[in-house]
Amino acid sequence: MAELEISPLARLLSAYAGKDAQRHRLLWALDARLADIIRTTSEPLIGQMRLTWWHEVLTDETKTKGRGDLLVDAWREAGMVPGDGCSAMIDGWEELLGMEMADEAALRAYAEGRGGGLFVAQTGAPIEAKPMLAAAGAVWALWDLSGHISDSATALRAIAVAKDYLPAASSGAWHRDWKASRLAFGIALKDVVKGQRAPGSLTPGLYARLLRIALVGR
Repeated sequence: MAELEISPLARLLSAYAGKDAQRHRLLWALDARLADIIRTTSEPLIGQMRLTWWHEVLTDETKTKGRGDLLVDAWREAGMVPGDGCSAMIDGWEELLGMEMADEAALRAYAEGRGGGLFVAQTGAPIEAKPMLAAAGAVWALWDLSGHISDSATALRAIAVAKDYLPAASSGAWHRDWKASRLAFGIALKDVVKGQRAPGSLTPGLYARLLRIALVGR
């Protein structure tokens, strides 16, 4: 698993997932692959083809498509069964293809797909908890995006949109098995409330914030 590409923050968060740590790392690795497609594709049509390939890989019942790819092989070796959350992640990332400055509608579709799909897939939440988790995931995704785009206007727009999801994200209780996802939402919350964009990497301050939330819950 160490060879899979995930960010230092994602690796830290996965460590709080307990028995689900492997699943979290695989989901973060998938998210990183999808992000790379958006980052490195200049032609939207080519990007759509690459994203469609992932749709096909994750739903291939023959388990032959993509064989030899490190992530695909690790996914299958772990017996991972992709659900709606994974498909939503792919669709969410697709919203950013070819966009230098995403509008509000695209930002919402991206956030609900990428972030909402990721959090639902991480937790395996029952249907009644999915709206809260999807909103929390959307907050996190918009916060994360704000730290990785160069256009400051779009970054601040993403944070402004994230604020709209806060009431729904705070509408229920977090199950104890969802600690890793709760921490991801928690570290984003402070910046979103303040209206400031995320740091572009795992800073000492962000690490301290993560530890504080893990220890005291806020």
